Amino acid sequence: MAEATRTVLVTGANRGIGLALARLYAGRGDRVIAVCRAPGAPPAALTALANVEAETGVELTSDAAVAALGKRRAGQRIDVLVANAGILREDDLETVDLADVREQLEVNAIAPLRVARALLPSLGAGSKVALITSRMGSIGDNTSGGYFGYRMSKAALNAAGVSLAHDLRARGVAVAILHPGYVRTDMTANAGNVAPDEAARGLAARIDELTLATSGGFWHASGQRLPW
Repeated sequence: MAEATRTVLVTGANRGIGLALARLYAGRGDRVIAVCRAPGAPPAALTALANVEAETGVELTSDAAVAALGKRRAGQRIDVLVANAGILREDDLETVDLADVREQLEVNAIAPLRVARALLPSLGAGSKVALITSRMGSIGDNTSGGYFGYRMSKAALNAAGVSLAHDLRARGVAVAILHPGYVRTDMTANAGNVAPDEAARGLAARIDELTLATSGGFWHASGQRLPW
């Protein structure tokens, strides 16, 4: 008997890791809901994919926009929710702009929680939530300082992920907190050492093997367990 088609929702799906994940899951035959912040027509890279439905113009920092997304998906099961959208602002103690810190907290930490809350009715037993974080949010792994807003926002996201794992367990929903590696994307000015497609394969493998028994863990895409 053929395996039922799954529905995978990916935020920040118009480029970088998000686009690579949309491409990977669509290639598997999954139905992909590709959420993008930019309004208007979806990018050609998405429209070229089969099994992909683009949700454009969804501002993840807006309560109303994300609530509307949840209402549009009411009654639809989501098997995998990948909260991928994020931003990075480079800083150190002398250059840090507190407005940038707030923006990163809003986009990187609060927005994924907002999305999970809005889509909660679509998550059922066996569903999985993947938060794309960074090892830069690890306090134990911080040996170089700087990047105040990014580190703070990703540490907050990690904390939210652990709480989500506890709160969603009774529903049968597992949560993974995942570092994709240093990926060559616009966010890193293409300075990474991992291609987006390679990162997507590692992330998908971690999501595939996720269970309720391992829910709430913090992993590298390679499978390495990361320190908090």
